[in-house]
Amino acid sequence: MTTPSAPATAPPATAPAPAAPASVRRARTRHFLMCPPTHFRVDYAINPWMSTGSPVDAALALRQWEGLRAVYQELGHRVSELVPDPALPDMVFTANGAVVLDGVAYRARFRHAERAAEADAHAAWLTASGFEVRGGERISEGEGDFAVTEGAILAGTGFRTEPGAALEAQEVFGRPVIGLRLVDPRYYHLDTALFVLDDGADGGPADIAYYPGAFSDASLRVLRRLFPDALLATEDDAAVFGLNAVSDGRNVVLPAPAVRLAARLAERGYHPVPVDMGEFVKAGGSVKCCTLEVRG
Repeated sequence: MTTPSAPATAPPATAPAPAAPASVRRARTRHFLMCPPTHFRVDYAINPWMSTGSPVDAALALRQWEGLRAVYQELGHRVSELVPDPALPDMVFTANGAVVLDGVAYRARFRHAERAAEADAHAAWLTASGFEVRGGERISEGEGDFAVTEGAILAGTGFRTEPGAALEAQEVFGRPVIGLRLVDPRYYHLDTALFVLDDGADGGPADIAYYPGAFSDASLRVLRRLFPDALLATEDDAAVFGLNAVSDGRNVVLPAPAVRLAARLAERGYHPVPVDMGEFVKAGGSVKCCTLEVRG
């Protein structure tokens, strides 16, 4: 694992001013649920990134997935594994199966029939692991469309998760849930356009990064009001799935091609950890899609 060198050119005008010193960034140990890509393939196309004419290199996908798991373990995080199902080629994308918070799991209900059975597989694992599983009446796709901070949960809508799921999640968790409308079909899940850098659980302000072009004008106004100091990513960052990243409050695991974004994160006091997840982009996913955080 290496920290990318500083960018050759200055950040764009949208970059937030002065980066916080690295000393203020503190990692917190996390628990992640992952699923080996044993049966990962592109059998259907349900987002703009998927094409059945782009076969997956199964051996390479496994190496990339194992590399991601190893990075989490090297950073001190706990990784549990969901048993893959040969009938569910997208099951590797565990982030979509639930939102887990305060010992409660808000189960997914997938929009597309091809993925529907994944919700039951996640619910079974979570129940067996001692979590109370609730919800699932509204169409929602787990952490694919929900990003958790201490002050509020952000909910992406527009392509997969329906607006009513924000209210359902609010009833499940008893925390405010704020809907954000996605408008660019390339960024069909919230986790392709926004991620939490610091959730604020240690008492400081929450910090996020997002790509403005993925959101409606009204949703942008909400984000600017809630997170005036957010890191604003560029279209180039988003196009290489740079926002499909996982942060523990200090270390940010992100796709290796997001070099410019990694440099800006380093300037902000975070420690970028680039990984190669190119095979998973063929199905419209990357680091975060393969990672469900199991909280409390």
